[in-house]
Amino acid sequence: MKNFDSTLYFITDSTGFSEYDFLHAVEEALKGGVTLIQLREKNRTTREYIELAKKVHQLTKKYNIPLIIDDRVDVAMAVGCEGVHLGQEDMPVSTARKILGENFIIGATAKTVEQAVEATKGGADYLGVGAIYPTTTKVKTVLTPIDTLQEICRAVSVRVNAIGGLNRENTHILKGTGIAGICVVSAIMKSENPKKEAETLLSIAKELVK
Repeated sequence: MKNFDSTLYFITDSTGFSEYDFLHAVEEALKGGVTLIQLREKNRTTREYIELAKKVHQLTKKYNIPLIIDDRVDVAMAVGCEGVHLGQEDMPVSTARKILGENFIIGATAKTVEQAVEATKGGADYLGVGAIYPTTTKVKTVLTPIDTLQEICRAVSVRVNAIGGLNRENTHILKGTGIAGICVVSAIMKSENPKKEAETLLSIAKELVK
């Protein structure tokens, strides 16, 4: 199993931020102890995505935290970052693994046990499972029952992270599910103090994965 920690997986959202403020929030989250970062940019051109990814990668390298690129294998390769996360409509995990090799971190979104097993067989290193709660980052949110999350945790050998609308107030339902960590977006991005929020969430996440 690759050497990374998904206990507190921070997924970025630059919507409404200047580049300076966005990078500042990312660095504050890193100072607060996030253990993995995914750069998620749905609306940028390839060139814009690469340029921002380079700047974020400089920060993540400074704190020795892996950077995962959402969706885009080409951007991940261009920047030389540590991983990529693939949704159900993106490149198949097995294809990405052939392209990227064994040392690259590949994550996959899974909403069912079948999807989870297929992604794991294809070479995924971790799974993002949700949405546990409605989210503000996606227009369409399909909720995943806690029972399904538990079934997925039992069905695969790789790390499983819960995702979707999670914050310090509502993660208690994840206790005992078998997850390896939580994914958060708005809880940190919309916080007035990303560093302090990350510290709090990391403490909560550590309790959930015991």
